[in-house]
Amino acid sequence: MTFLRALLAFALCGAVPTVATAQEAREVEVGYAITYLGFTGFRIDFKARFDDDHRYDIQSHTFKEGLIKAITINYEGRNRAWGAFGPHGARPAGGSLSIVVGDKQRSWRALYGAGGMVRETSDPAWNPPPGKAIPEDKRARSLDPLSAAIEAGVAGDAACDRTIPSNDGKRRIDVVLTKIGTESAATAGVPAAKGDLLVCGVYTRRIAGDFDDAPKEAESKRERPMKLWFARLDDLPFRYPVKLEAETGFGTIYGKMLYFRERPLTEEEKIAMQR
Repeated sequence: MTFLRALLAFALCGAVPTVATAQEAREVEVGYAITYLGFTGFRIDFKARFDDDHRYDIQSHTFKEGLIKAITINYEGRNRAWGAFGPHGARPAGGSLSIVVGDKQRSWRALYGAGGMVRETSDPAWNPPPGKAIPEDKRARSLDPLSAAIEAGVAGDAACDRTIPSNDGKRRIDVVLTKIGTESAATAGVPAAKGDLLVCGVYTRRIAGDFDDAPKEAESKRERPMKLWFARLDDLPFRYPVKLEAETGFGTIYGKMLYFRERPLTEEEKIAMQR
């Protein structure tokens, strides 16, 4: 698995699931560090706000830091997802992303209705090469990366038994999670966990779109899955991603949770979410 694919899979599975079952309006912040060859390479920070009417607004920020930032091409990504929760889970209303690679920036925004994605816009406009367009049936059933992450985050003990359709405006992939087993908190090195951790295998599968390189064979066969650990950190019935490992041809990528914070929303913040 490559560095960026491991980063994508971890970011996709690292949404803040608290919004699904919270009983009071609050803000939750979670931060992760990704290390490679002994150096901290990426940070992923999540901030989620949700109100008493079960609306949510979640943002993530992925960026390079340290030596990796100094010696490699610039990369920064911001994602946002908003919607509400109902009896059957999340009801996404929209999602957006902004990605900077080197000196090039692009943004994408998707809006959702009862039948899935109803409208999308790209800046700059994307005109796919022949054969690289995302078919309508694959587009309509997919979600922006952060909205897709919310779908996984609310699954709790079933987090390792699903395929998540993700779309970033140019590429449509499936992120496939399968259960490997469980580990104790002591074995996993996560003393804050309550009870055993759930261990998942995660890999990406290309569906359609404009990819930078053509795979020589199916990704599920040529790449070892990333391992992702989910833990219970509080008394709510869901699990947070707290640790990852992904082997590449140049070494192993590691990821760990740096912090978890939550606080009640102020009245002003509640009013702002209603707009």
